[in-house]
Amino acid sequence: MAEIDNKQIYANLGLNKTQSSEAKANDELGQSEFLELMTAQLRFQDPLEPMENGDFLGQMAQFGTVSGINDLNSAFGSMSAAFQSNQALQASTMVGREVLVPGNQASLGAQGDLRMALDLDQPASKVVLSITDASGQLVQRMDLGLQQAGLLNVNWNGLNSDGNRVNPGRYKVSAEVHQGDQVSAGKMLMTVQVESVTLGKAGQDLTLTVSDLGDINMSQIRKIM
Repeated sequence: MAEIDNKQIYANLGLNKTQSSEAKANDELGQSEFLELMTAQLRFQDPLEPMENGDFLGQMAQFGTVSGINDLNSAFGSMSAAFQSNQALQASTMVGREVLVPGNQASLGAQGDLRMALDLDQPASKVVLSITDASGQLVQRMDLGLQQAGLLNVNWNGLNSDGNRVNPGRYKVSAEVHQGDQVSAGKMLMTVQVESVTLGKAGQDLTLTVSDLGDINMSQIRKIM
């Protein structure tokens, strides 16, 4: 196939290089420009060496691929926006509700229990919870004995080892997981209340502000109470 003179094509289209650059500063062709140039190539090709079918189909296939990718990106963008909007709507209904999230500290009020959970990957021959106050003083130790794998829900009634109600405040919970002769730290989860929801940017998770723990990602929630 003879080489096409692009200057001649632009001249016959009533354009010049400068005008084309101003129309497409990023040097990318849109659909209308692409089809216009393809038509010009067919019109001004050398009759003695016409454009081969393979070359023509190759350019059309390239155009179709680029156009298809643009359409696909647009469709994915719409889907992402719709998904984020739906996720935000669901998250807004959680404000004021309690959720179970990873953590080991929570505030105990003048009344009520401190609700928590322990995530056990494997069965344990014995589980022991230790509860300390803000100064690090041990106030209660709970022996939960043999436990199966899974989520173990635990309530602390706010009483110390002497059976007296402790002062309201922030308390820390740690777990000793015994598996035979081995002892490891357990994965604690605390029950907290959702105070607000912050919408993330495109592609980012929603942020929840919860009592005691501050900001967390929505994906960290293990259970909605």
